Amino acid sequence: MTNIPETGRSPRVQIRLVVIQVLVVSLLGTLGGRLWYLQIREGDQYAKEASGNHVQQVVQPAVRGSILDARGVALADNETRLVVSASRTELLKMRDDGKAVLTKLAGVLGMSAKEVGEKVRLCDAKTPQPCWNGSPYQPIPITDEATPKQALQIRERAEDFPGITAEPQAVRRYAAPGKANTAQVLGYLSPVTDEEIQKAQDTDSPYLRSDMVGRSGLERQYDKQLRGKAGVTRYEVDKLGRVLGQAEADPAEPGANLVTSIDARVQRIAEYELNEAMKEARKQHDRNTNRTYEADSGAVVVMEAKTGRVVAMASNPTYDPNAWVGGISAKDYAALTGKESNYPLLNRAIQGQSAPGSIFKVIPTAAAINAGYSFEGPYNCSSSYSIGSQVFKNFESQNHGPISLGRALEVSCDTVFYALSHEEWKRDGGNKPKKNPDDWFYKTSHQFGLGEETGIDLPNEVTGRVPDRQWKLDYWKANKDVWCKTGKKDGSYAERIAYENCLEGNRLRAGDSVNYSIGQGDTLVTPIQMATVYAAIANGGTLYDPTVGKAVISPDGRTVTEIEPKPHGKLPMTKQTLSQIDEALEGVATRGTAAWRFGGWPQDEIPMHAKTGTAEVYGKQTTSWFATYTEDYSIVMTISQGGTGSGASGPAVRNIYNALYGVSEDGEIDNKKALLPTPQKTLPKVRTDGTIKAPKVSKDPAKDRVEPSPDAGATTPQDDPADPQQPGTVPSPENTNRDTRRRERRRGGRSGTRRTAS
Repeated sequence: MTNIPETGRSPRVQIRLVVIQVLVVSLLGTLGGRLWYLQIREGDQYAKEASGNHVQQVVQPAVRGSILDARGVALADNETRLVVSASRTELLKMRDDGKAVLTKLAGVLGMSAKEVGEKVRLCDAKTPQPCWNGSPYQPIPITDEATPKQALQIRERAEDFPGITAEPQAVRRYAAPGKANTAQVLGYLSPVTDEEIQKAQDTDSPYLRSDMVGRSGLERQYDKQLRGKAGVTRYEVDKLGRVLGQAEADPAEPGANLVTSIDARVQRIAEYELNEAMKEARKQHDRNTNRTYEADSGAVVVMEAKTGRVVAMASNPTYDPNAWVGGISAKDYAALTGKESNYPLLNRAIQGQSAPGSIFKVIPTAAAINAGYSFEGPYNCSSSYSIGSQVFKNFESQNHGPISLGRALEVSCDTVFYALSHEEWKRDGGNKPKKNPDDWFYKTSHQFGLGEETGIDLPNEVTGRVPDRQWKLDYWKANKDVWCKTGKKDGSYAERIAYENCLEGNRLRAGDSVNYSIGQGDTLVTPIQMATVYAAIANGGTLYDPTVGKAVISPDGRTVTEIEPKPHGKLPMTKQTLSQIDEALEGVATRGTAAWRFGGWPQDEIPMHAKTGTAEVYGKQTTSWFATYTEDYSIVMTISQGGTGSGASGPAVRNIYNALYGVSEDGEIDNKKALLPTPQKTLPKVRTDGTIKAPKVSKDPAKDRVEPSPDAGATTPQDDPADPQQPGTVPSPENTNRDTRRRERRRGGRSGTRRTAS
């Protein structure tokens, strides 16, 4: 047999071995490089993070600062309650996601399993309230009303309730002193969200997962000052969770206290009178719709005339802010947000906007003077005013003949303002406006601060609307397509309006200007705007940013930061015009449309000024407006679908003034019964331990007063008091002369000199 010699490995096998060797060397090199990076270059960082795995944080929530009224009475503070909470993280470790534990907990607390389950589910776009909108890693409160017996059961049987805690905690309390609810002004709290935590990470006021934050009102506006800073204690623990020692501790810092300009007693009176006025309006027959008035919502503002500080602010319907404490229930949430609720969370004093009606007329009065018209006139107060085939009527077709602008304010004559606005519209070019129209009536509204926020220190204020040329153009561009699709030349009223708007909705038409001149049409204002305007007329012409916050006091009481009144403009009129308007508004209260509501008022001692307003709203009943001021205060009230200004709102406003000044049923002033005859100037006293000294408030200041009859001492009007812009009884020449002598006597005999001119 012939032997075949061995030739060795084939070239292909050798190549494979080389490739494998290269791969092995590369992998070893990569691994070595990575080990060097982790252990040497980044070793300290990872060692630090690893040590952190053996540190547990215990958070001590900061005590939130109190919100106080002007005298130091607590409107919102804290109280200790037994809070039962659940750790969602611990529950999710269980096979059934903690359902058995929560069901057992519900039995102890006397709640349904469904109710407890809803408390711990997380909020998202598909999950309705109630749900937890805070951090999922934070203990979720189930109830803050646990009894000591319930808390003891949970703690003694901890093995039956894993992930459940029961311990005393400081929780928010809305005290409602003297039944002064103040809900929309105060706002409410809810847990911080993960998104908020992320956004605040790099700020000077970061959030912890345990924080509660303000969601509306003062709680939101002054959240940073009120919240304080939570304390964090860090403990070193082993892998079994046993404490080895304390690493470091940051003590909790309580929040500061906020002193407001609200007077709890006046706040209660304002809330009570607004509610009573609405209830009374619902009893009155509306002859236009042949049913009773709905009076579905309303608001009232009481403001210091010389500073813009808010003494009381009420919105109706209202709610109890305590419903949010400890997590809101399904029942309470539905009651606050359901279709039948009429949105009580809205603060209608700053977020409710509607046509102002005749309380707006002070603005076109000033505009007419600025445009060159005489205050004295005379102007024809005819029963109607025609533009082409369209007839604009005065109230009940009344004809007062030739009158001045002052008298036009007193009797609220529409046709005088119709004619003035129409004349100005024609001067500006009418349907073919000149390049730069003067637009005095619209320009003056902006100068009065309308169409923009007042600057009040409350969140979510709305701007209202001045329907000038620019607004007309913008609105037409936004709605043109819809109008052109739905409009019909011979269709229903709404279809015909859409048809007209499609064709020329961008034009400022004569009818627009005429309606605007009496606070109708597309004009929208808020109660806080009108209170600011009338306060400016009272104080000599200065427009102030309204404020509710008055001072921030540190927890120890050593640092007091006052919030000073801040002016943002002057009324666009001369002192002479201001004096003439001031005298006309006094005439409204003494012999004009509001006279029947101020009969018996001590006009010599406390000069009263007023303007009534009744605004028509398409598809709804009329809106009641009543704007007033004295030397000290401006009060504006409105009631949606409530009827007339003097008819619905007048008695309530009169009663608020009675309480402020201590005016009795027969017009006598009793200083002992006066709640606030002059605005509160001083801040409450702070004790050496940082607590604030506050007077006691009775159970209900509204019930303490001897309430005068709304018509006490009033002259019976000649016309139906439920009619819009009720002119009242025109005084006899003797009475007129007596009123004139009284005004001159009060002004020291200097006719035409304004009492409060600056």
